[in-house]
Amino acid sequence: MTESTEIAGMEHYELAANLKICRVLNGMWQVAGAHGHINPQAAVEEMIRYHNAGFVTWDLADIYGPAEDFVGDFMRRLPEQERQKVQALTKWVPEPQRITRQITRASIERSLKRMGLSSLDLVQFHWWDYNNPYYIDALKYLSDLRDEGKIKNVGLTNFDTERMQVMKDANLKIMSNQVQYSIVDRRPEVKMTRFFLENNTSLLAYGAICGGLMSERYLGRPEPYSELDTASLKKYKRMIDAWGGWQLFQELLSILKRIAQKHVVSIANVATRYILDKPAVAGVIIGARLGIANHQDDNARVFGLQLDQDDKSSIEDVCKKSNDLFEIIGDCGDEYR
Repeated sequence: MTESTEIAGMEHYELAANLKICRVLNGMWQVAGAHGHINPQAAVEEMIRYHNAGFVTWDLADIYGPAEDFVGDFMRRLPEQERQKVQALTKWVPEPQRITRQITRASIERSLKRMGLSSLDLVQFHWWDYNNPYYIDALKYLSDLRDEGKIKNVGLTNFDTERMQVMKDANLKIMSNQVQYSIVDRRPEVKMTRFFLENNTSLLAYGAICGGLMSERYLGRPEPYSELDTASLKKYKRMIDAWGGWQLFQELLSILKRIAQKHVVSIANVATRYILDKPAVAGVIIGARLGIANHQDDNARVFGLQLDQDDKSSIEDVCKKSNDLFEIIGDCGDEYR
């Protein structure tokens, strides 16, 4: 293992008393199979490089292909003192069914075994069907495992504000909710942010750079179609279409480029910082295409970036021309149901 060269000024956030995360999280959806072939050895070596730079927080899931196995291999490559620095935030994404205590325990034990851990830092629970009421049972069983020490914290992925209120009424202690949040998709601001602030809950944001569409690569480009070759690009292009279309998105990219040049950073940096500065946001998840593309140096520039009021006003002026995604799609996570 090479010597650690952690970036100066790196930001952290205390998500819980026992969980302090890097505010730029490494997303591992890209190893799930819909973003091209990932070489396992190259992926683990790249994870070590991220770690040495100080990007020590990983976002993954039991359904992200070999993601949990990669974390296990990666952790075994680290000295003991370095392993203590890693936070692996996984997800449990069961098929909607009658959830039992045994099903819950078996799923968590499997994740622990795959990653070679005795306790999971954060389990972010996702549920596909609100009409199936067993999500409350699942959360109660996860809470029991937390009290037992198998899990340190229980969080959510893509739940809406209404369901979070149901959980609060059931006296369930939820630490976080991971939802889509970007300059294009600002649905969390309608209802969820207020709920988070009132209930001391934190938001983990994904999609802040729209799968890479919010970058110099797409500035001044004609509307892409066949070259959208990953699940992320296809997904976020649909969001842009609903938000206002490619022409308005080009106007946004032009504004972001002007701001980026002013601060000597990238468009992706500006888009990430904009969301990091939002209330209740603990961190932003940026996908890591392990062994394919390296964004550590670019991601690091986010920490030294401060957007001024003129920057934010310029972005707001473009957003005023867009459609309201809350009206079109609904609350956070409704696009999955």
